[in-house]
Amino acid sequence: MARPNFLLSGNKRALKSMSELIPQYNEDSIKSLDWREHIRLRPGMYIGKLGDGSSVDDGIYVLVKEVVDNSIDEFAMGVGKRIELKVADGEVMVRDYGRGIPLGKVVDVVSKINTGAKYDSKAFQKSVGLNGVGTKAVNALSTYFKVSSFRDGRTKTAEFERGILTKEHKEAATTEPNGTQVVFRPDGTVFKHYHFLHEYLENQVWNYCFLNAGLLIHFNGRNYVSKNGLLDLLTRRTNAESLRYPIIHLKGDDIEVAITHNGDYGEDIYSFVNGQHTTQGGTHQAAFREAFVKTIRDFYKKDYDAADIRQSICAAISVRVQEPVFESQTKTKLGSQYVSEGGPSMKAFVLEFLGKDLDNFLHKNPATADALKKRIEQSERERKELSGIRKLANERAKKANLHNKKLRDCRIHLNDEPPTKGRDEYNQKQLESTIFITEGDSASGSITKSRSVESQAVFSLRGKPLNCYGLTKKVVYENEEFNLLQHALNIEEGMEGLRYNNIVIATDADVDGMHIRLLIMTFFLQFFPDLVRGNHVYILQTPLFRVRNKQKTIYCYTDEERQRAIHELGSKAEITRFKGLGEISPEEFAQFIGDDIRKDPVLLSQDAQIQKLLEYYMGKNTPDRQQFIINNLRVEKDLAEELGVEVEA
Repeated sequence: MARPNFLLSGNKRALKSMSELIPQYNEDSIKSLDWREHIRLRPGMYIGKLGDGSSVDDGIYVLVKEVVDNSIDEFAMGVGKRIELKVADGEVMVRDYGRGIPLGKVVDVVSKINTGAKYDSKAFQKSVGLNGVGTKAVNALSTYFKVSSFRDGRTKTAEFERGILTKEHKEAATTEPNGTQVVFRPDGTVFKHYHFLHEYLENQVWNYCFLNAGLLIHFNGRNYVSKNGLLDLLTRRTNAESLRYPIIHLKGDDIEVAITHNGDYGEDIYSFVNGQHTTQGGTHQAAFREAFVKTIRDFYKKDYDAADIRQSICAAISVRVQEPVFESQTKTKLGSQYVSEGGPSMKAFVLEFLGKDLDNFLHKNPATADALKKRIEQSERERKELSGIRKLANERAKKANLHNKKLRDCRIHLNDEPPTKGRDEYNQKQLESTIFITEGDSASGSITKSRSVESQAVFSLRGKPLNCYGLTKKVVYENEEFNLLQHALNIEEGMEGLRYNNIVIATDADVDGMHIRLLIMTFFLQFFPDLVRGNHVYILQTPLFRVRNKQKTIYCYTDEERQRAIHELGSKAEITRFKGLGEISPEEFAQFIGDDIRKDPVLLSQDAQIQKLLEYYMGKNTPDRQQFIINNLRVEKDLAEELGVEVEA
């Protein structure tokens, strides 16, 4: 084989030019970061994705959780039955009435990595945070952080800025009851345009109460408390009228479950470990799903299909584990295979509990057992009725060549197996995995050209989707658009295989765009409500206006922002009204779906009844709905008239 010419000729210049391409690697290349610098340089390793607060797993909510978790641990130890939480104007205050941080260690506990009481498993046997990082991350990622400890008539306070101690107060006398208070303000340079959504915080607070019966949390002027644990959780998350049987509530040593079935499609399972909501499940949730199926089969002595048993289930499971192992610092997925060192496996532990307690409950409550059996057999009949058309639909999906025709996929997906090396960073990217659902070639083309190929996919609809309100799941397989969409999301068999953490509906900012948006949301709520309940569905915000002069361009998402931009740039500034996504160039679009993406979550209130909700918006044209449409169109019309743009009624 011929060698490269420069080697044959001994061309030293060529060799030198190659060496110049190789980065220098010497003593100066080796850097040591202190704890604060490392957290600020790689925040995702500690709190997951950053975000602006529109997603439930955005970092600002993790910051709140890390502080409150410490107060919850005090309650779990039998001290401090009340926690005060106030969130206002971007600032958070948490006050508990536990034992208080030992005064001599107040500074160390919040500013020295690997420092804390939770390394002593006797003091915190089944705590959430075991690595001594949580509060330090909050400190490092806050422009202002203040911690005060009250202990036996004495108090100690320290103040920080981005993890740097700015003022250490002298120990002093106090009449305050024992406990700890933390005040912090997230760093706006890290969490750009951040805002706290009350709905997410309230849901967090309720979860704390459900998992710690008797705990009172005073949040923004209102008291939250639960007497019945997970029974209260399911009562709040379900509509009593749609339940097939009363909620089953079972408690044992280090385990609690609540179970019922309703009339909706899908599985709705909430899982918790040591008070932590594991939104991505883990070994305990998988164990529950398997154990429930086996227990039901054994009780009825019939080999029901697992999908029929779990169809329409609404359940919650909470376990207490000694020194839990999570798959990332954000603790959203449990990896522990065993309940404790030398103890049973998670699978055996959950199976033994359900196999005994659930079996006993069903024997003692024949009416519930009969209703559960009828729900399973109904699911079985529906599945068999769909089997033929489902097979044909799957074949059509393969022939349609989904990945070329409809879907421009990304490289990283929510449920991919993370590599062993760099697992935390990969988990962060999985949380960022997004699919944009667009309508029309021009809109999908703009997003496709400007997206991040690593974490953003695009699914293109052809025209307006079918209004599927009141239809059966048969339409999902008969309608090509719906069939291909469920395959793209990989949700035909349930949420376990969901490929994207964020499903973003991207439609034009006009009446047609709003209609398409409602039709897509109807599809999800009718057949895959778990996507909405799991906080996976969003509406993309794109700018309505571009205001610019020769020196500066400002993109405006509201009329108020437009007015401010005109005031800043002058009345002679050029104003462009974006009516469709296709009008925005790919270069511009990249700014709107990047780090500063703005998206509105599709949220269901705790007492929302999906079928009544769909009936109001997508059912018969009632006077109430007509008035709603008129009121919301008026805003668009008034704005259009001011700009001289025509809007169809």
